[in-house]
Amino acid sequence: MNVIIIFVIVIIVLFVLFQSFIIMPTNKTEEQKHSLVRKYDDFEIRFYPSATIATINSTAKTYRDLSGPGFQKLAGYIFGGNEDNTKISMTTPVQMDINDSVSTMSFVMPSAYSKENLPKPNDPSVQIKNTADEYVAVIRFGGYASDKDLKFYSEKLQNLLKENGIIPHGNYRFLGYNPPYQFVGRRNEIIVAVDWKDNSK
Repeated sequence: MNVIIIFVIVIIVLFVLFQSFIIMPTNKTEEQKHSLVRKYDDFEIRFYPSATIATINSTAKTYRDLSGPGFQKLAGYIFGGNEDNTKISMTTPVQMDINDSVSTMSFVMPSAYSKENLPKPNDPSVQIKNTADEYVAVIRFGGYASDKDLKFYSEKLQNLLKENGIIPHGNYRFLGYNPPYQFVGRRNEIIVAVDWKDNSK
């Protein structure tokens, strides 16, 4: 019995150490630039300046259907699937806009790159674009994201904005920050663009 207990303790310690080593490099990954505008109890307002993204369009209507194939295409591009065989560093977050018309998944490119100096993707379904400046409302949750989570937190954020007189527009989008093999300390967010200037007076 003592041997079994010791074995279990060793496994737990190794697991904790493994997850610690995963979290350390993840925390050093470049995150999309933004500034905090205002913090509420359950959500916050941020300003995101224009960024360069690699993005794909999809007919997927669920998180599960979009995340796998979308990640594969975009990862292929940054891992060398481009005209220069250039490896491009991964950044956070991965962005998903899942809706009933055209869904999208996007990787934010490192700040050292622009639309003009990024290599052309080998896969024509991968597009390089510049996003517009925007104010967004953000709500955060942990664990592994699911379609149920995305629906729940989108509705929660929608209600919070209504309570605070903040006007959203466009689709509610998902931001994911962690690799799938990271089990602890996971960070997910739902965001939506808001007419903040009209509500900041």
